[in-house]
Formats: sequence, C-alpha cells, structure tokens
Amino acid sequence: PARMISFLCNHAEGLRAHQGFITINHLREACWIDLFEPSEEEELHVEHLLGLDLPNKDELRVLEESSRLHEHDGAVYLTALVVVNSESEYPRSDHLAFVLTRERLDTVRYASPKALALFAERAQRQPLLAANGESVLLGLVETLLERIALNIDTVGGDFDRLSHEVLNPEPVRRRRRPDHGAMLRRLELNQVLLARARASLSSLARLLGYVSRPALGFEFSRAFHKRTGVLLQNVQSLIDHTNFLAGNINFELSAILGMINIEQNAIIRIFSVAAVIFMPPTLVASVYGMNFEWMPELGWSKGYPMALGFMLLSALGTYWFFKRRGWL
Repeated sequence: PARMISFLCNHAEGLRAHQGFITINHLREACWIDLFEPSEEEELHVEHLLGLDLPNKDELRVLEESSRLHEHDGAVYLTALVVVNSESEYPRSDHLAFVLTRERLDTVRYASPKALALFAERAQRQPLLAANGESVLLGLVETLLERIALNIDTVGGDFDRLSHEVLNPEPVRRRRRPDHGAMLRRLELNQVLLARARASLSSLARLLGYVSRPALGFEFSRAFHKRTGVLLQNVQSLIDHTNFLAGNINFELSAILGMINIEQNAIIRIFSVAAVIFMPPTLVASVYGMNFEWMPELGWSKGYPMALGFMLLSALGTYWFFKRRGWL
C-alpha cells in the first residue's frame, strides 16, 4: 500500500505525521503529502482530492528534460534524481517528483531515499522546518544535499585509505601482499557512488535554478529566494569537490595499475634471471651428455663430481654477477 505521510501544521499538539488513507480533512492542515509507490486507485484518489495531475512511475521515467521542471495550473512540477542505496554495493539513482502549490508540497516516489525519513523526523522535532510547502521543499533539498555530502566524504575517506594501501612504503616482506583486485573493486564502487552523487547534484542545481527564476509565475517569499541562493552555492561547492575526487579516481587507478605492472615485471624478472642462472649448468650438462666415443673425462674416476662442481660454480657465478650489477 502507498504510504501517504501528511505533516499537519498549526496543530494544538504541534506537527504530527499520519500514515494511511488521506481524506479531505487532512488537506486543511497538511503541508506535505508523500506518496510512496501508490497504486493506480490511490493515485487517482489523491489527484481527485488535490485537483492535480500527479506523475506515475512510467511518466517519471520517460519525462523529457524540458518537462521535468514546469508550471501548470498554479502548481510547480519539479523532478530530481536522488541517490538510493548509497551504503550498499549497488548504489543507484531514482526520480523524486515534487508538486508545489501555495497550500502544500506533494511528493511522488518509487524509492526510499534516507533524506526524506530524516527530514520527516527532524520536522516533527522542529515544526518551523515544515511551516509551509516552500519550507518543506527547501528542507528536503537541504537534507538531500546533506546525504550527498556525506556520501562524498565517505568516498574521500576511502580514497585516503586506498592511497595508503597502494603506496605503502613498508617492504612487502613485512606486510601481507595487497589484493589489487579488491582495490579495483573498491575503486569501482567509489566511482559509481561519485557518479550517482554528481548526477543528483546536477539535477538539484537545475531544480534550484528553475525556482529561482524571476520570470516564474509562482511567487515565492524573499526568505525562499535567499535560502535558494545559499543552497545553490552549496551545490556548486559539492560539484567542485566531486571534480576533485574524480581526479583522485584517475590517480588511484593509474597507481594501482602501475603497482600491478611493477609486480608482474618483478615476477617476470625472477623467472628470467632463474632461466639465465641455469643456462651455464645446462651447457655443462649438455657437453657431457654428448655420446662421443673419445671423451677423456668420461673415463676419469672423479669426472662426475667434477661436472657437478662445474655446474654449481657456473650457476653461483652467474648469480653473483647479477647481484653485483643490482639486477636482483
């Protein structure tokens, strides 16, 4: 069933949240109605009560960019991308629709971003945060930005740890060999989360820019425009930070791939040196393995240990030469 949460204003007991079926009586005091996964019947019921055309799931997905922000019949229709499941291995983006009227804010969603639940709890403790539809809209946007900032900080912190693991100056023999495959997976997760955050920030920037337009027919308060300007600055700061972290992603990727190449080269070098070390002993063994009749050493009583000695000395001599040249 749909979860239609109504935040009631100007109530004797303060702001209260109701969940369930909504009636005409709720509309007199509700400043925010939130529709989560509404059925067709529930959506039609709310549209009839509000006198609005609310977007459904299919409409949210196929809306053109120019249709995501528009005015119609005294209401402002806004659609933004929000980050969902940011703490899981598969963060994704989903659409959140805002329908702002002079009486209230209505939201339609088919995902559960944590920002909405956080703002709902915060508004019940501080009723002024949901004094009207304008304040609810800006409060939700502000909470969404807080969640995005937290995600970006999480990515930045993991970058610092990942950089230390990749470029750890301690000798390999004193620590466990790093799992570069796991590092690449962590880097991919961070990149996906950062890309989702960047897309959400761009969407929220367009939303805030739209409601800040002087030509908009919907009249907002001066306090609304002032808060919108501050939020736009915050969005731009977060976008700049994501650009910085995107550069770190490229650096970390290059560093990890470089360390993989170094380890591969070290392994190949070991095999190459081992092959060269065993070449002189192989030569000695090949000489004395020839089946010629006249080979004086074959008749010596100490010929066998002499050949083994030659092979050992030739291997040690090659190893000493490589060691002295710094190739090992």
